Amino acid sequence: MVSIPSFTGDADPFAGGDPYADYRTADFPFAHHADLADRRLGAGVIAANDEFFAERENMLKPGAAEFDPEHFGHKGKIMDGWETRRRRGVSAAQPHPTDEDHDWALVRLGAPGVVRGIVIDTAHFRGNYPQAVSVEAAAVSGSPSPEDLLADDVKWTVLVPRTAVGGHAANGFAVDVEQRFTHLRVNQHPDGGIARLRVYGEVAPDPAWLGVLGTFDLVALENGGRVEDASDRFYSPATNTIQPGRSRKMDDGWETRRRRDKGNDWIRYQLVEQAEVRAVEIDTAYLKGNSAGWAAVSLRDGDAGEWAEILPRTRLQPDTNHRFVLGAPAVGTHVRVDIYPDGGISRLRVFGSLTEKGANRLAARHQELGG
Repeated sequence: MVSIPSFTGDADPFAGGDPYADYRTADFPFAHHADLADRRLGAGVIAANDEFFAERENMLKPGAAEFDPEHFGHKGKIMDGWETRRRRGVSAAQPHPTDEDHDWALVRLGAPGVVRGIVIDTAHFRGNYPQAVSVEAAAVSGSPSPEDLLADDVKWTVLVPRTAVGGHAANGFAVDVEQRFTHLRVNQHPDGGIARLRVYGEVAPDPAWLGVLGTFDLVALENGGRVEDASDRFYSPATNTIQPGRSRKMDDGWETRRRRDKGNDWIRYQLVEQAEVRAVEIDTAYLKGNSAGWAAVSLRDGDAGEWAEILPRTRLQPDTNHRFVLGAPAVGTHVRVDIYPDGGISRLRVFGSLTEKGANRLAARHQELGG
């Protein structure tokens, strides 16, 4: 088990210069997983009991929190995060909040899944961060309202017990609960501010939904596909290639550094399950002077299967979506895209349908996770 650093206590007051100069963080062992709370997947903060100083939605914004020391509004300092007002006791004789007093926010995950780790980032909350945090999770089908989630019959499972955290720090927590969840309840004890929330895990799609769809994108993150490995992640992560929608700017795809040897770059993916592949899309949107020159796609069945080329090395055009229909369906569980010699692609789509074996295994896994 990898030890995760624990940050507690205040950070120093901001003294000018780089606001991240004294920021406390670490390399988290679960950060290679997808962020289930990514707005691009459809995640949202759907309710909070208080957001007096800063809106709850800020927690899921992409990128690092920003800090402008001169930015004030009618309610005080404007912070790039979720910040609640200071809690008070019930009287002059009891001015302090009780141990049970806390603020909360309900988060809908962008894709249901198994949570492997959580980061509660208090960047720039130096003296106004929560004393402690806790996180609970629930699995509720459909599109429940905040009232539905707060009902007495909803079962909440503790992912992070009440734990002291530090200000101006990335507070990381490994999670070891082998269940599928759709929503989180993030608690601040007793009050304070959280800049960013990241929920790392593995997407666990609904087999019934995929079965109704029939043919779908087998490698899409929201459908349970994932990146296993990549030759290069210098400019942007390989997981970008299986995010929903088309890329909207250059860094919303995958771009490698310039090669100075005779090799080539590649990404290896795992499909949601064993499937019959019928078509492939390779998009180079917004990659104009740096798109890959050529690409090839291979498929294998199982971890020990042999790679078989399903799309031979093919010329790619910059800023273009390329569509390829296979001459015959091909069965497999893993896909590899090779680009030559370097550069980038913005999206990869692999269309097909689950085999009977793949559908059965996916349904069994769904049941194991409490689906």
